[in-house]
Amino acid sequence: MSGPEISAEPSAGSRPDARPGASPEPSADASPWERHADWWQDGFTQGADAEYEEQILPLVAAHLAGATRVLDVGTGEGQVARLAHAGGGRSVVGVDPSRAQLTAAVGRNGGPAYAMAAAGALPFTSGAFDAVVACLVFEHITEVEQAIAEVARVLGVGGRFLFLLNHPLLQTPGSGWIDDHILDEQYWRIGPYLTEDTILEEVDKGVFIPFVHRPLSRYVNLMAASGLLVTHMEEPAPPPGFLARAAEYSAAATIPRLLFLLSERR
Repeated sequence: MSGPEISAEPSAGSRPDARPGASPEPSADASPWERHADWWQDGFTQGADAEYEEQILPLVAAHLAGATRVLDVGTGEGQVARLAHAGGGRSVVGVDPSRAQLTAAVGRNGGPAYAMAAAGALPFTSGAFDAVVACLVFEHITEVEQAIAEVARVLGVGGRFLFLLNHPLLQTPGSGWIDDHILDEQYWRIGPYLTEDTILEEVDKGVFIPFVHRPLSRYVNLMAASGLLVTHMEEPAPPPGFLARAAEYSAAATIPRLLFLLSERR
């Protein structure tokens, strides 16, 4: 198999040095991503998903401008890491607790190095990176305090954290589009936003993925406590490719599905 091997720590070379003693073992939370790696790769990578292609990847590319040492937390099969590496002149590492996802990442190559690690135990020295990306990852992480603290630790002063999340207000469990034919009303129902909760959601037939809901203030305050100051926020409208999937989606064209926060390490 071509490309860098999967390892507990990134291979030697231009990648940042690994931190001694960090555990390479995947957490128990990774098991659904092991079982359903093919589902994710088939449905959301290599051009299969309009939201990634038209919105997420361009957003990441724009806000990585000028970064030279990039870490992709929860890299999965590596599409964000490959995008970062394609920017040129960058050292890029992707980490994920799922061996099945990392095996696909190595097979697709594209230049980044990969390491098996959970977000709460990043195997790198402090200040090793000038940019960290976490794309649709933190809604699946239970130990959020530790994960955000680790992101802050591996970022150098002035480094940036690109944080992309299913919008915590509009994607709250129990939220969804309501087409009330009796009252002749259409609206987006909001679930119990302030209640932190973990649910096991059937996202496809036989595919169950855990989601952890937290209000936005939880993330922002944890970032602030770790020295990550939010400097920019975006709530983009769903992209045309997503809205085109079904006629009824057009009615929700002004309701964002994605939240993007950019923060700076102070």
